[in-house]
Amino acid sequence: MTWQRVREWIELGGDHAFPTGDVDRKAVAAELPGYLAGRRVSAHPFRVAGAACLPGAAQVAAWLDRRELREPEDPEADAEHVLDVLRDRPEAWRRDLAHRLVTGLRPNRRGAPPNWRLAASLVIETGVEPPANDAFVAGWLWDVTRVGDHPLLDVMVDRLFAAEGVAAPLSRRGHVVGALADLAAGGRLKRQTLIDGCAARFLTHGQARDVDPFVQLWNRLQPTFDEMPVLDLARALPIAAGPLARLAAGELRRYDDAVGLSPDLFAETVGALAFRPERAHVTTAVRWIAAATPDRADGALAALALVFGQEDHALRARAVRLARKLAPHATPAAVDPIREAASALPWELRTQIAAAFGEVAAPPPADLPVAGPLEITFSLPEMPPPIVSADELIAALDAEPSFRMVDVERTLAALVELTHRDRAATAEALRPWWAENCQGYGPKLFNSASSWTTGNPYFLLRHCVSAIVSPEQSAEASRENAEYLRQSGAHHPPLDRMFPDRVREVIALLESGRTIPVLLATPTEATGHVDAATLTSRRELLGEHEPLPLDHAQALLRLHDGGLPEPIMECGVEAMTRVIGYDTYRRVPAMHVRMRPGRPDLPASIAGVCSLKPGDYWAGLSDDMGWWPFFLPSHREVVAAHVLECFATGVVLTSQAKAEVLTTLVQGEGPVGRATASAIVTALSHKRPAEQVFALDAMKILIARDEFAGADFGWALGELVRAGAVKLARVSPLLKELVFSGGHRETWALLAEAIPTLLPKAGDRAPAGLADLLAVATTAALLADAPAELPGLAETAARTTGNRLTTEARALLDAISRASR
Repeated sequence: MTWQRVREWIELGGDHAFPTGDVDRKAVAAELPGYLAGRRVSAHPFRVAGAACLPGAAQVAAWLDRRELREPEDPEADAEHVLDVLRDRPEAWRRDLAHRLVTGLRPNRRGAPPNWRLAASLVIETGVEPPANDAFVAGWLWDVTRVGDHPLLDVMVDRLFAAEGVAAPLSRRGHVVGALADLAAGGRLKRQTLIDGCAARFLTHGQARDVDPFVQLWNRLQPTFDEMPVLDLARALPIAAGPLARLAAGELRRYDDAVGLSPDLFAETVGALAFRPERAHVTTAVRWIAAATPDRADGALAALALVFGQEDHALRARAVRLARKLAPHATPAAVDPIREAASALPWELRTQIAAAFGEVAAPPPADLPVAGPLEITFSLPEMPPPIVSADELIAALDAEPSFRMVDVERTLAALVELTHRDRAATAEALRPWWAENCQGYGPKLFNSASSWTTGNPYFLLRHCVSAIVSPEQSAEASRENAEYLRQSGAHHPPLDRMFPDRVREVIALLESGRTIPVLLATPTEATGHVDAATLTSRRELLGEHEPLPLDHAQALLRLHDGGLPEPIMECGVEAMTRVIGYDTYRRVPAMHVRMRPGRPDLPASIAGVCSLKPGDYWAGLSDDMGWWPFFLPSHREVVAAHVLECFATGVVLTSQAKAEVLTTLVQGEGPVGRATASAIVTALSHKRPAEQVFALDAMKILIARDEFAGADFGWALGELVRAGAVKLARVSPLLKELVFSGGHRETWALLAEAIPTLLPKAGDRAPAGLADLLAVATTAALLADAPAELPGLAETAARTTGNRLTTEARALLDAISRASR
């Protein structure tokens, strides 16, 4: 019946005293583990029953520490009931249990560990010296309410400063720190014990953030100079966490001002502060050194040598001034370290140290960046063979549109040549294709004039086929197109009109029933050029036929010698009215070219492409820029001027323009000047990274061809950034890539021209991102090893603001100074 009674008591929740007097403990002990297995139970009655009936202290400790039993709902009431059933046990047995319970405690970051209340109560009742266990100390901090009255106070204070895991309860139960300080003030605890304990904690745990409560205790204690362990504070300073570092620095400075640190301890202290990464601590060291007496010169110089490695130029400059002041008092042992450390300083600061301490070695060449070879592959499409039969012509018309100039031009040439050779046969061969691709669309295709029907090259070729097969239908479409062009043609950029106007010239010829043997302007090279000897042969082939005027003009423009004198061009920033939203307009600055023919007697078609002035709204915008370089392959600046007018809207205001035209443009011939440079720099600031890459590749192509004009590019960058048309945040990373891609000399030439324009004058604000650009310039200058004078750079570097722009200006000034020596 014994086990039955205990089981009923457990099932009732242990809500009355355990029946210890008439219970067969051995029988209960035998049944308990099996009964507990697999049950979801209230821990308390099982804990009491096990404590009462299990025979050995080790068995009871293990029972109470079982996972499902170690955390009762009410630890305080549970401890009282367990202690009640343990009081008839022998004292030695109870002491053994207390020892085992304390040893078995595990850390708990959220509160006192399980079984702590029972273990502490049993320790207090038995008077046993609790074994060392940090979890027991942390549990006391979590649990204690009246610190001064607690019987374990002295034991816990002795162990508090060495125990792990005590910072969390000290921080969350703030009354403990205040209570300890009050007990020391009242004489209950020894002040020196707490002060030395804090110092010991600083030395062993000072680098961790959980040192905060011990810093708070120190501040509550306010140690006197006699109580202060200054050596321990100095030892803790180099790697101390922020709160402790501030405390140690402040206390040591206070002690030094009142009592005086020894020269060695002073040297150790300011050296520790100068070693730290935080600017505030380094500044503290420098200020402390400023008041140093001559007998402290060596220690102060050792600390200043550490400051020389800081990135903050203002701190380095002040350290140099102090080092020069202390130089007369330095012993020979201090000189070599200060000279060695000074090699990391900028040139102008190194020279100051050298004047006071002797020659300072320049930084080793190993600190120079490394640039790779210029890697750029560029090519134009291969020239396809001419079309010599109707079958080849139909295959070309049926081919997937490539929109390559060479493909469209050879198809147009074949239509003209095959029709002249045998118009009837050519028309008959083309008729099925025409019926499928032209006739079926009827008026929808030809009689609804639009920018598509009047400008798309593949529609224009269809119109040309119609002029061969059905001149009447073609003529009707031409009349519709002519009316549309009279109303809207002037809105299209001149280079957009060159090819469509040539094709319409051919269409008009074919509609009239006439033919000619050959077109003069069909390119012979993938650049768009026409070989001079080939042009002569074609003229001879024309015989008595008059050349088509636009075709003849285009042929001249495609000659290698250019076919026209260079126009007069003026490049500069102007603000034009743009549409920026619904019924919203704004003057938007961008780079524009004003251009006029270089000779007054040019044909109108040629003079037209050599004439340009900025326009408002959407002027200059084009989706067909990709063909422009092929129309004037020997006049890159002329094409660039038109591209720049498109970019004024398509890049500066929107992300609409395609920058791929630049890689084709730079592979042509003719001058490369400010228009080309401005177009490329504008595209570097494109909102789309993929378009930026084309601009970067264009720069690399010019470098590879030895045609990169650094002065023009630098002028363009300066003007565009000042106008707000180009953002340095987009440009600087690309220039950095160009530097490391082998274009360091060209990039340096560009930046040496641009930077003086961009450096702020007194009272002005620097352009956003200028510091990053100066950093790129420093790398380029080091790699290029080219001396230069940049007006305004020394003034910017001399500013006392200490911001990043000033820092980068000083770094660039130092880089330039290397090349100048």
